[in-house]
Amino acid sequence: MITGIDHIAIAVKDTEVSLGIWRDLFGFKVKHSEKVNGDSVLLTHLDGGGVDIQLVEPLASDHPLHAWLAEHGPGLNHICLAAEAEKPVIQNFTENGFTVAQETTHQGIMGKWALFLDPKTTENIRVEVTGY
Repeated sequence: MITGIDHIAIAVKDTEVSLGIWRDLFGFKVKHSEKVNGDSVLLTHLDGGGVDIQLVEPLASDHPLHAWLAEHGPGLNHICLAAEAEKPVIQNFTENGFTVAQETTHQGIMGKWALFLDPKTTENIRVEVTGY
């Protein structure tokens, strides 16, 4: 059901500033940038050579990522696994003792669904799962 790693997400305060590092200094090309979840967050994907690098910038003042950034500063936020289908993958996780961190999926980039697993069940690693 899991087909690989979709992306590695980096929480950022300002996408343009971060592009100065990831695009301009390291040379990763921007693949796609999109505001999702009611324009509350900006997701910018860069071509990492098989696994995307995703810059995640909270736009809404009440977005929970602001609190995360205040506590941790910009940096690695989560890894995202690619999945084949939403319902079977959720059922597989719950049947195997993993806890889904939210009741429903949220909007991912380019029409994908996405959800987070509870870090308590993934050795304190923030894991997102996404698919079409």
